[in-house]
Amino acid sequence: MSDFYDPYAGAAAASKPAGAVSEGTMRTADGRVRHYRLFVPRNLPVDSPVPLLVALHGGLGTSAQFAKNSGFDGLAESNGFIVVYPDGIGARVDGTGPQTWNGGYCCGPAVRQNVDDVGFVRQLIDAVEAKFRIDPAKVFAAGHSNGAIMAYRLACELSDRIVAIGVQAGSLGVDACAPSLPVSVFHVHGTADTNHPIDGGRGTGIANVEFRSARVAVATMAKVAGCADGSVLSSAPSNADLKVATWSGCASGAQVRFVEVSGATHAWMGHPSASAAGTALTGAPYPDFDTSRAIWSFLAAHPRQF
Repeated sequence: MSDFYDPYAGAAAASKPAGAVSEGTMRTADGRVRHYRLFVPRNLPVDSPVPLLVALHGGLGTSAQFAKNSGFDGLAESNGFIVVYPDGIGARVDGTGPQTWNGGYCCGPAVRQNVDDVGFVRQLIDAVEAKFRIDPAKVFAAGHSNGAIMAYRLACELSDRIVAIGVQAGSLGVDACAPSLPVSVFHVHGTADTNHPIDGGRGTGIANVEFRSARVAVATMAKVAGCADGSVLSSAPSNADLKVATWSGCASGAQVRFVEVSGATHAWMGHPSASAAGTALTGAPYPDFDTSRAIWSFLAAHPRQF
């Protein structure tokens, strides 16, 4: 064991959101009309650029659902960043219905239709940057499940814009990952996650795919980021359920961290499910680890070093 792990270092606890919520649409290059939800805190600094978080809902989720489930608005309010929640592609012909992302090998209609979600996110970042003063060294992505798989794809294919990702319950969905710039990665996964098993395999959800291993995902990202061989294990005195592995010595100050949570299900940790149906699909949320705050702690500590 090495240094102790403090999951919330440097990240203020969420406060009541007092900023502005807006919704918008844009037409992408493939002719689709895509929707997003934007939250801007009330008191952003006016004399300096601010971070941007792209928050990706899970399969069957929505921007509104993930905003409620993750609590990122409250963290944005207390930590001074903007968060945008894009929506995936619905299962119906008109694009409505349960939504998915084309993360590579998963999931659903977004994959079957080969939707260019990377292009959508690039265009969305452009739109936010055109309206607000965003720090290019602090453009991050977070995601859950299918959204986590999508965040990994962004790390591989949009590394000129995405600096670091923080995910729960996902895997690396593309066969070849060759980011043009190193990307830091934070991945948390529960050992009792049956929807997306931590070591891969057929899940209990409706995705109907053989999920890839979360452990392979983080090890691959550490390799492509040029990290030192082997991970360093840390303990978390505040929670004996956490097993933490960190790869350092990566190019341009990047870092990769994997947090395994004993007994945690697929549900977003530390936050109530957005609905009873959500609990039925993903299990009861693990209460003693706040995924959202831990993700922000990691992301905020890993801006790009140009």
